[in-house]
Amino acid sequence: MPQTQTTTCAAASAEEAQEDVVPLSQQLCFSVYAAAHAFTAAYKPLLEPLRLTYPQYLVLLALWEEDGLSVKGIAERLRIDSATVTPLLKRLEAAGFVTRRRDPSNERVLVVELTEQGRALRKPAAGVRQRVVCALGGAEPPIQALKQEIDRLIPLLSNLEAAS
Repeated sequence: MPQTQTTTCAAASAEEAQEDVVPLSQQLCFSVYAAAHAFTAAYKPLLEPLRLTYPQYLVLLALWEEDGLSVKGIAERLRIDSATVTPLLKRLEAAGFVTRRRDPSNERVLVVELTEQGRALRKPAAGVRQRVVCALGGAEPPIQALKQEIDRLIPLLSNLEAAS
């Protein structure tokens, strides 16, 4: 954020702190939160025939892009901590979709690889996403434009968190 905006924003924040809070209906954070829940709910019945939950689907998306990621690498891609990824991986392994093994060059690193069964889910999962795209109007350009705008917010909010 340019310095003038930061200064103006800081001054405005001090003034606004004296006022009432912005109503829930005008809160961007609430809209993003509600949209995240709506996505999870929309994907749930579409993923059930594949025996996947939405978080497991996200893990598989990362592995379909780059098989053989470490647990830490998956956690970084999903922007969650490794402790949250581990139970997802255990369930995916029990279902026969992935295997976990120690990296021979560094025993502390756990590498996750897709099984044939896990690779075979890629095509039906593409159909799941296509159904969601259709529900969102069927056009990829506006979806990608919205995604880029949301992606732009992530580092800005991360910087706020780091400054606290």
